[in-house]
Amino acid sequence: MKFFHGCTALITGASSGLGVEFARQLAPHAHALVLTARRQDRLEFLKAELSRSNPNLSIFCYALDLADMDALDRFTRWLSDEGIRINFLINNAGLGDHSLFQASEWRRVKAMLDVNIAALTRLTHAMLPVLRTFEDSAILNVSSSASFLPVPRLAVYAATKAYVTSFSEALRAELRGTGVSVTTLCPGPVNTEFADVANSGHSGPEMIAPEFLKIPAERVVYQALLGVERDRARVIPGWAVFIGMSLLFFVPFALIRFGLNASVAGLDEDQESREDIASPRPVR
Repeated sequence: MKFFHGCTALITGASSGLGVEFARQLAPHAHALVLTARRQDRLEFLKAELSRSNPNLSIFCYALDLADMDALDRFTRWLSDEGIRINFLINNAGLGDHSLFQASEWRRVKAMLDVNIAALTRLTHAMLPVLRTFEDSAILNVSSSASFLPVPRLAVYAATKAYVTSFSEALRAELRGTGVSVTTLCPGPVNTEFADVANSGHSGPEMIAPEFLKIPAERVVYQALLGVERDRARVIPGWAVFIGMSLLFFVPFALIRFGLNASVAGLDEDQESREDIASPRPVR
């Protein structure tokens, strides 16, 4: 991947999942990596791993809660003070919450809005002046296949990712000819900690995806980086997900709405059945 040779990449959400894999695949090519996440211990562990196999790689770890805008501003000032010039921005960090909207805790909803939308937008805005000083630089925004349609029980998450996809497409058009490319990654289900976190704290049905739709994180990241190198606007890893999402554009939304309503009714009936089994009614 010649495009990334000697790059300085900033990866948000680098302590787990796709963020870790982005760091691993970029390490042999990059000049420097800036890794951010809330969990400093995980960042340091990843740094030690990467340093062993890439001794010439400069790695900076910065503990950052992206939901804290003041902390995010301090981080961008730190980059400037340290003279770290980013030419590849990976907005990977994201939060999900799998439940009915009414049953959601507001702190989780607000965290999704803060991280998935506000922080991504703020960080991109702060990095753009530096990115534009390079002849070639790139932004990779990690969205989701859920961005293409409303998803009951993931209503806010899907809406935030719809923002990411739309924002990325518009920004790509604005930056055409500047040397800054913008690529949107829209994966389907991936085996990461995301589902465990999204399901935590709720008693309803868990978010479980069919196995044939799941894509390994290594493959998702490789295809994403290949898409950036080829200046692709959008990357949807996996043929099953790609075909499914492509077909959606030909389906009248009235039919999609009917399917969404039926899926929610089915989930509610399944939940009621489980509750009846767990707490059987007395026989009279």
